[in-house]
Amino acid sequence: MSTLSDLVQAQGRSSEADIEWLHLLVGDWQLLADLAFADIVLWVPNAENSFVAVAHARPSSSATLFYRDFVGQAIKPEWKAQVTEAFESARIVDTAAPDWYEETPTRVRAVPVLRRLSPSGKATTELPIAVITRHTNLSEARTPSRQELTFNECANDLFAMIAAGDFPDLGAPSGPRRGAPRASDGLIRLDVDGIVTFASPNALSAFNRIGFAGELEGESLAEVTTGLIVGQPVIDESLPLVVTGRAPWRTDIEARGVTVSLRTIPIRNRGERVGAIVLCRDATEIRHQERELITKDATIREIHHRVKNNLQTVASLLRIQARRTHSDVAREALGQAMRRVAAIAVVHDTLSEGLNQNVDFDVVFDRVLLLVAEVASSHNTTVHPKSTGSFGTLPSEYATPLALALTELVTNAVEHGLAGRADGEVEIVAKRTDDLLSVKVRDNGAGLGEGKVGSGLGTQIVRTLIQGELSGTIDWHTLMGSGTEVTIEVPLTWLHRSSD
Repeated sequence: MSTLSDLVQAQGRSSEADIEWLHLLVGDWQLLADLAFADIVLWVPNAENSFVAVAHARPSSSATLFYRDFVGQAIKPEWKAQVTEAFESARIVDTAAPDWYEETPTRVRAVPVLRRLSPSGKATTELPIAVITRHTNLSEARTPSRQELTFNECANDLFAMIAAGDFPDLGAPSGPRRGAPRASDGLIRLDVDGIVTFASPNALSAFNRIGFAGELEGESLAEVTTGLIVGQPVIDESLPLVVTGRAPWRTDIEARGVTVSLRTIPIRNRGERVGAIVLCRDATEIRHQERELITKDATIREIHHRVKNNLQTVASLLRIQARRTHSDVAREALGQAMRRVAAIAVVHDTLSEGLNQNVDFDVVFDRVLLLVAEVASSHNTTVHPKSTGSFGTLPSEYATPLALALTELVTNAVEHGLAGRADGEVEIVAKRTDDLLSVKVRDNGAGLGEGKVGSGLGTQIVRTLIQGELSGTIDWHTLMGSGTEVTIEVPLTWLHRSSD
C-alpha cells in the first residue's frame, strides 16, 4: 500500500507543508478514533474536484463500522456533498438524519482540516487542506457511561481544534512514541486552573501505584504530583508545564519504583486555553527494558573498544617483532600479519563509536587505505590511491571479512603489481545497488604472469573471505596494456536475509 505522502502527492493539490501537517495529524489518528468511539477517515481533494481517502482509523474502544479499508479509494457519493460543504465552508457539518451504511444507522460528521501557518502565529490556510469524516455507529444505542461521555467531549474538543487549526500543535516535541500513553491506558481531564474534573479508573490506578491513595477528581494535579516526587534527585524541568496542562509535552513520573508516563494535550477554544487532556500510562516495564537495552549497548560498545585495543596491541607486538628479526621472509610475514590485525581493529574501532552493529564502510575503507602508505614506503614506492563510488552501510558480520579481503588485495597490488616501480596507481571502484555490491581493485603495474592467479596465503585468505563468508564471487584478470583488475561481487539480498 502507498504511504500517506505518496497518496497525497498523487492528488496534486497539496503542498509539502500540507503533507507534513497531515503526518502530524495522523500521528494521533488512533487517539481520535478511540475518544470518538467511531471510525474516522481522512479525505484530501484531488484534481477532479472530488476526494480520496488517505488514512483510516478504527476505534479500539468500540466495534468498527467498516471492515474494509478506504485508503486509496474515491469518496462515496452519499458522503461527497457533506464533505464538499465542509471543505468549501471551512465549517463542521453534521448529517441532518441518520446515514445508513450496509443496513446500519450511523451519524456522520465532516470536519475541515485547517493548517496553522506558524507555531506562534494565529493565521491558518485560507481553505482546508483536507476533511475528516467521523462515522458513529447508532445501532448500539444505550445509556453511555460517564467515561464515554467524557471521552466524546474530549473528541469533540479535538475535532473543533482541528477545524480551527489548533491541532496538531506545532510546538509539541516529536519524541519517540514507544510507551506513549493511549486513551484506554488512562485519561485525566483538567480545567483551565489545572484541577482534575475527571479521571478514568486506569488513570487513578496508575497514580495509586506511585503512592497516591485518594481520589484525583477535585484535586490539583500539580499538587498531587509534587507530593509524589518529594525527595527525587532528578526531576524533569517540563513536569510543571505538563501537569498543569499548559504545554503539549510528555514526561515521566517516577516514585516507589514505578514509572508513569504522561502526555498533555491543551484544549483551546478560539486560541485560548480552556483546559487539558492528560493521558497517563504505567510504563515501568517499558522503561526498565529501555534501560536494559542502553546498558547492553554500552557493554557491546565497550567490548568492541577493548577488542580494538587488544588487536592494536597485537599489531604493535608484531611490528616490534618484525623490526627485530634478521630474516627478510619472516619480516615480511610478520608485517602482513600486522596489517591484517590492524584492518580488523579498524572495524571494531568504528563499531565502538555507534549504538548499532552496522558500520559506514566508506569510513572504514578510508582508514584501511592508510595502511597502503606503510606498505609502499617499505618497498620504496610512491602509491597514488584513488577511491570512487560508495560502499554504504554494512552489518558488522560482513564489514570485517570485506575489510580484510580489500586489505589483502590493495597490499598485493602494491607489493606485486607495482614491485620495482618508483610510483604507481591503485584505484578502488565501489558500486552498490539494492541487490549487489561490486568492488573493483585496479593497479597499473606489471599484470598477472601469463594470466595466472597467485596461490599464496593472501590469495587463499581473499577466496575464503569472499566466497566462504560472504557467498560472493571474485575474479582476477590482466587489463589491456598493463595492470591487474580484481572484481568482487557480494549479493546484498543474501546479506539482508542473513541479518534478519
